[in-house]
Amino acid sequence: MDFLLDGLLRAFGLLFSGDPETWAAVSVTARSSAIALAGSLLIGAPLGFLLSVAHFRGRATARLAVDTLLALPTVLIGLLVYAFLTHRGPLGGMDLLFTIPGMAAGQALLGLPIVAALTAQAVEALDVRIRHTLLTLGANPRQVAMGLLWEARFAVMLAGLTAFGRIVSEVGIAMMVGGNIKWHTRTITTAIALETGKGQFAMGVALGLVLLALALVVNLGAAWLRRRMA
Repeated sequence: MDFLLDGLLRAFGLLFSGDPETWAAVSVTARSSAIALAGSLLIGAPLGFLLSVAHFRGRATARLAVDTLLALPTVLIGLLVYAFLTHRGPLGGMDLLFTIPGMAAGQALLGLPIVAALTAQAVEALDVRIRHTLLTLGANPRQVAMGLLWEARFAVMLAGLTAFGRIVSEVGIAMMVGGNIKWHTRTITTAIALETGKGQFAMGVALGLVLLALALVVNLGAAWLRRRMA
Protein backbone atom coordinates (compact mmCIF):
# COMPACT_ATOMS: atom_id res chain seq x y z
CA MET A 1 0.00 0.00 0.00
CA ASP A 2 3.04 2.29 0.09
CA PHE A 3 2.52 3.28 -3.51
CA LEU A 4 -0.89 4.73 -2.60
CA LEU A 5 0.58 6.90 0.17
CA ASP A 6 3.43 7.94 -2.12
CA GLY A 7 0.93 8.75 -4.86
CA LEU A 8 -1.15 10.82 -2.45
CA LEU A 9 1.86 12.87 -1.32
CA ARG A 10 3.02 13.45 -4.89
CA ALA A 11 -0.55 14.32 -5.84
CA PHE A 12 -0.61 17.23 -3.39
CA GLY A 13 2.73 18.32 -4.81
CA LEU A 14 1.35 18.37 -8.37
CA LEU A 15 -1.76 20.28 -7.33
CA PHE A 16 -0.14 22.95 -5.18
CA SER A 17 2.89 23.46 -7.44
CA GLY A 18 0.57 24.34 -10.34
CA ASP A 19 1.65 21.44 -12.57
CA PRO A 20 0.52 22.59 -16.07
CA GLU A 21 -0.51 19.15 -17.32
CA THR A 22 -2.66 18.49 -14.26
CA TRP A 23 -4.38 21.84 -14.36
CA ALA A 24 -4.86 21.64 -18.13
CA ALA A 25 -7.01 18.54 -17.59
CA VAL A 26 -8.92 20.36 -14.85
CA SER A 27 -9.49 23.34 -17.17
CA VAL A 28 -10.75 21.17 -20.05
CA THR A 29 -13.09 19.34 -17.68
CA ALA A 30 -14.49 22.59 -16.30
CA ARG A 31 -15.10 24.08 -19.76
CA SER A 32 -16.68 21.00 -21.35
CA SER A 33 -18.85 20.30 -18.27
CA ALA A 34 -20.08 23.91 -18.11
CA ILE A 35 -21.09 23.90 -21.80
CA ALA A 36 -22.74 20.48 -21.45
CA LEU A 37 -24.66 21.51 -18.33
CA ALA A 38 -25.92 24.70 -20.02
CA GLY A 39 -27.14 22.66 -23.00
CA SER A 40 -28.82 20.08 -20.77
CA LEU A 41 -30.67 22.77 -18.79
CA LEU A 42 -31.72 24.84 -21.81
CA ILE A 43 -33.27 21.82 -23.56
CA GLY A 44 -34.05 19.48 -20.66
CA ALA A 45 -35.96 21.89 -18.37
CA PRO A 46 -38.53 22.99 -21.00
CA LEU A 47 -38.83 19.39 -22.22
CA GLY A 48 -39.49 18.14 -18.69
CA PHE A 49 -42.02 20.90 -18.14
CA LEU A 50 -43.92 19.95 -21.31
CA LEU A 51 -43.91 16.28 -20.33
CA SER A 52 -45.50 17.16 -17.00
CA VAL A 53 -48.21 19.65 -18.02
CA ALA A 54 -48.91 19.28 -21.76
CA HIS A 55 -51.57 16.89 -23.02
CA PHE A 56 -50.66 15.27 -26.33
CA ARG A 57 -50.83 11.85 -27.94
CA GLY A 58 -47.87 9.69 -27.04
CA ARG A 59 -47.05 11.62 -23.87
CA ALA A 60 -46.80 8.45 -21.77
CA THR A 61 -44.49 6.90 -24.36
CA ALA A 62 -42.32 10.02 -24.44
CA ARG A 63 -42.09 10.01 -20.64
CA LEU A 64 -41.15 6.32 -20.67
CA ALA A 65 -38.48 7.01 -23.29
CA VAL A 66 -36.96 9.82 -21.19
CA ASP A 67 -36.93 7.62 -18.09
CA THR A 68 -35.31 4.80 -20.09
CA LEU A 69 -32.59 7.15 -21.36
CA LEU A 70 -31.50 7.68 -17.75
CA ALA A 71 -29.76 4.31 -18.00
CA LEU A 72 -28.22 4.91 -21.44
CA PRO A 73 -24.57 3.74 -21.39
CA THR A 74 -22.08 6.55 -21.92
CA VAL A 75 -20.11 4.45 -24.38
CA LEU A 76 -23.21 4.14 -26.58
CA ILE A 77 -23.74 7.92 -26.46
CA GLY A 78 -20.10 8.37 -27.42
CA LEU A 79 -20.48 5.97 -30.33
CA LEU A 80 -23.60 7.75 -31.64
CA VAL A 81 -22.08 11.22 -31.32
CA TYR A 82 -18.86 10.00 -32.96
CA ALA A 83 -20.90 8.60 -35.88
CA PHE A 84 -22.62 11.97 -36.36
CA LEU A 85 -19.47 14.09 -36.06
CA THR A 86 -17.05 11.99 -38.07
CA HIS A 87 -16.24 13.27 -41.58
CA ARG A 88 -18.55 10.63 -43.07
CA GLY A 89 -21.38 11.57 -40.68
CA PRO A 90 -24.20 14.10 -41.23
CA LEU A 91 -22.49 16.74 -39.05
CA GLY A 92 -18.94 16.02 -40.20
CA GLY A 93 -18.65 19.38 -41.96
CA MET A 94 -18.79 21.20 -38.61
CA ASP A 95 -15.36 19.81 -37.59
CA LEU A 96 -16.46 19.20 -33.99
CA LEU A 97 -14.84 15.81 -33.57
CA PHE A 98 -11.94 15.84 -31.09
CA THR A 99 -12.87 19.33 -29.86
CA ILE A 100 -14.25 20.56 -26.54
CA PRO A 101 -17.60 21.67 -28.08
CA GLY A 102 -18.03 18.24 -29.71
CA MET A 103 -17.23 16.50 -26.45
CA ALA A 104 -19.63 18.82 -24.61
CA ALA A 105 -22.40 17.95 -27.09
CA GLY A 106 -22.10 14.30 -26.16
CA GLN A 107 -22.02 15.10 -22.46
CA ALA A 108 -25.10 17.30 -22.87
CA LEU A 109 -26.95 14.27 -24.26
CA LEU A 110 -25.95 12.42 -21.10
CA GLY A 111 -27.35 15.14 -18.82
CA LEU A 112 -30.46 15.89 -20.90
CA PRO A 113 -32.69 12.98 -19.73
CA ILE A 114 -31.64 13.58 -16.11
CA VAL A 115 -32.75 17.22 -16.22
CA ALA A 116 -35.92 16.42 -18.18
CA ALA A 117 -37.03 13.55 -15.94
CA LEU A 118 -36.33 15.34 -12.65
CA THR A 119 -37.95 18.58 -13.88
CA ALA A 120 -41.09 16.69 -14.94
CA GLN A 121 -41.19 14.96 -11.57
CA ALA A 122 -40.78 18.27 -9.73
CA VAL A 123 -43.52 20.08 -11.67
CA GLU A 124 -45.92 17.16 -11.22
CA ALA A 125 -45.31 17.30 -7.47
CA LEU A 126 -46.42 20.95 -7.23
CA ASP A 127 -49.70 21.73 -5.51
CA VAL A 128 -52.43 21.87 -8.18
CA ARG A 129 -53.90 24.91 -6.41
CA ILE A 130 -50.93 26.98 -7.63
CA ARG A 131 -52.00 26.51 -11.27
CA HIS A 132 -55.66 27.16 -10.41
CA THR A 133 -54.73 30.32 -8.53
CA LEU A 134 -52.69 31.63 -11.46
CA LEU A 135 -55.59 30.97 -13.86
CA THR A 136 -58.02 32.64 -11.47
CA LEU A 137 -55.81 35.72 -11.40
CA GLY A 138 -56.05 35.90 -15.18
CA ALA A 139 -52.60 34.59 -16.10
CA ASN A 140 -52.12 33.54 -19.73
CA PRO A 141 -50.50 30.14 -20.61
CA ARG A 142 -47.00 31.64 -20.76
CA GLN A 143 -47.40 33.29 -17.37
CA VAL A 144 -48.77 30.06 -15.91
CA ALA A 145 -45.77 28.16 -17.26
CA MET A 146 -43.32 30.72 -15.88
CA GLY A 147 -45.11 30.67 -12.51
CA LEU A 148 -44.93 26.89 -12.23
CA LEU A 149 -41.28 26.82 -13.24
CA TRP A 150 -40.52 29.50 -10.65
CA GLU A 151 -42.20 27.42 -7.95
CA ALA A 152 -40.14 24.40 -9.04
CA ARG A 153 -36.89 26.39 -9.40
CA PHE A 154 -35.01 24.68 -6.56
CA ALA A 155 -35.94 21.23 -7.87
CA VAL A 156 -34.77 22.24 -11.37
CA MET A 157 -31.48 23.48 -9.89
CA LEU A 158 -31.14 20.18 -8.04
CA ALA A 159 -31.70 18.37 -11.37
CA GLY A 160 -28.89 20.47 -12.85
CA LEU A 161 -26.54 19.54 -10.02
CA THR A 162 -27.39 15.86 -10.45
CA ALA A 163 -26.70 16.11 -14.19
CA PHE A 164 -23.42 17.94 -13.52
CA GLY A 165 -22.29 15.15 -11.20
CA ARG A 166 -22.89 12.60 -13.95
CA ILE A 167 -21.31 14.75 -16.68
CA VAL A 168 -18.12 15.63 -14.83
CA SER A 169 -17.37 12.02 -13.88
CA GLU A 170 -18.05 10.27 -17.20
CA VAL A 171 -15.20 8.87 -19.29
CA GLY A 172 -16.68 7.01 -22.28
CA ILE A 173 -17.90 10.05 -24.24
CA ALA A 174 -14.80 12.10 -23.46
CA MET A 175 -12.56 9.25 -24.64
CA MET A 176 -14.46 8.52 -27.89
CA VAL A 177 -15.50 12.02 -28.99
CA GLY A 178 -12.68 14.06 -27.42
CA GLY A 179 -9.90 11.63 -28.25
CA ASN A 180 -7.97 12.28 -25.00
CA ILE A 181 -5.61 14.73 -26.76
CA LYS A 182 -3.02 16.18 -24.38
CA TRP A 183 -3.47 19.94 -23.70
CA HIS A 184 -6.64 20.02 -25.82
CA THR A 185 -9.36 17.48 -24.92
CA ARG A 186 -7.83 15.48 -22.08
CA THR A 187 -10.23 15.61 -19.14
CA ILE A 188 -9.75 14.58 -15.52
CA THR A 189 -11.34 11.17 -16.03
CA THR A 190 -9.51 10.29 -19.25
CA ALA A 191 -6.25 11.49 -17.71
CA ILE A 192 -6.82 9.24 -14.68
CA ALA A 193 -7.43 6.25 -16.96
CA LEU A 194 -4.31 7.03 -19.02
CA GLU A 195 -1.94 7.78 -16.15
CA THR A 196 -3.09 4.77 -14.11
CA GLY A 197 -2.50 2.55 -17.15
CA LYS A 198 1.07 3.92 -17.34
CA GLY A 199 1.63 3.32 -13.64
CA GLN A 200 1.73 7.07 -12.87
CA PHE A 201 -0.40 6.93 -9.74
CA ALA A 202 0.54 10.40 -8.48
CA MET A 203 -1.23 12.33 -11.23
CA GLY A 204 -4.12 9.86 -11.16
CA VAL A 205 -4.56 10.42 -7.43
CA ALA A 206 -4.18 14.20 -7.84
CA LEU A 207 -6.91 14.33 -10.46
CA GLY A 208 -9.02 11.97 -8.39
CA LEU A 209 -8.77 14.44 -5.50
CA VAL A 210 -10.01 17.21 -7.76
CA LEU A 211 -12.98 15.06 -8.79
CA LEU A 212 -13.65 14.32 -5.13
CA ALA A 213 -13.59 18.04 -4.33
CA LEU A 214 -16.03 18.72 -7.16
CA ALA A 215 -18.33 15.97 -5.85
CA LEU A 216 -18.18 17.57 -2.40
CA VAL A 217 -19.15 20.97 -3.83
CA VAL A 218 -22.04 19.40 -5.78
CA ASN A 219 -23.29 17.56 -2.70
CA LEU A 220 -23.07 20.69 -0.56
CA GLY A 221 -25.09 22.53 -3.19
CA ALA A 222 -27.66 19.73 -3.33
CA ALA A 223 -27.97 19.69 0.46
CA TRP A 224 -28.51 23.45 0.49
CA LEU A 225 -31.23 23.14 -2.16
CA ARG A 226 -32.97 20.35 -0.25
CA ARG A 227 -33.08 22.57 2.84
CA ARG A 228 -34.60 25.38 0.76
CA MET A 229 -37.19 22.96 -0.68
CA ALA A 230 -38.16 21.55 2.74
